[in-house]
Amino acid sequence: MITCHVRYIIDPYQIDAFERYSRSWIAAVTRLGGQHHGYFLPAEGANNVAYCLFSFANLADYERYRQEAACDPECVRLVEESSELKFIVSYERSFLRPVLE
Repeated sequence: MITCHVRYIIDPYQIDAFERYSRSWIAAVTRLGGQHHGYFLPAEGANNVAYCLFSFANLADYERYRQEAACDPECVRLVEESSELKFIVSYERSFLRPVLE
């Protein structure tokens, strides 16, 4: 299993827009074969940092997801919306392997 961890810097005045975006991506990742572990939005502390985690069986499945997402109408719409509204300032993506037992 490979888990993608994304650290976002978000516009703290647009958290509602980022939350709507997050909920849509959870559904999209699941529909495209991944297992989403959720988004984690600011509650206390920094008001402009959010995280998400989602997994695929292996890196090849993740790469297939990326190719499918690039031409999936809903995913394309979400990327365009985030660019237009600018609620994501920047993000960093890391890949992890879980130790479960």
